[in-house]
Amino acid sequence: MDVVKTDIPDLLIINPKVFGDSRGYFFESYNEQKFIEKGINYQFVQDNESFSAFGTIRGLHYQLAPFAQTKLVRVITGRIYDVAVDIRENSPTFGKWMGVELSEDNKKQLLVPKGFAHGFSVLSEKATVFYKCDNFYNPDSERGIYYNDPKLNIDWKIESTQAIISAKDKMNPEFDQAEMNFSI
Repeated sequence: MDVVKTDIPDLLIINPKVFGDSRGYFFESYNEQKFIEKGINYQFVQDNESFSAFGTIRGLHYQLAPFAQTKLVRVITGRIYDVAVDIRENSPTFGKWMGVELSEDNKKQLLVPKGFAHGFSVLSEKATVFYKCDNFYNPDSERGIYYNDPKLNIDWKIESTQAIISAKDKMNPEFDQAEMNFSI
């Protein structure tokens, strides 16, 4: 497993070692011991999976502390553009975002720690996204940021006319009005 640091500290791209031959492939998507050896120590307690059509944008989502979640995100089928926004108020990268393409082909994973809003856009006809969380879903602490906030200026890698957004995500506040309680 190869761990790639990004321009935003604590956001990590995980490249698992994939063994492939004429039969297909095998890889360990998660091995607690190997993650700990790389300095990544989380106890994951919940697995989530979503299925979405092309153009779907989910996010930007997070849970307030103390119910915040670290997420380890990967794609089972299809291709997405995965985005994380630093919402740790005293962070030098506060309000900055980073995106990476995750796909069934590249097998990359994104580690999104607590203190980040998370979302993704679907770039393929369909996509199945799987992610591990280190805290349980808590609807009372669930928050979001408007996906198309001009201050963030996120390039979702799809035309705005093709974007499919849930009614709930359309109601999220812009970055400057969003409730956040994170620090580093």
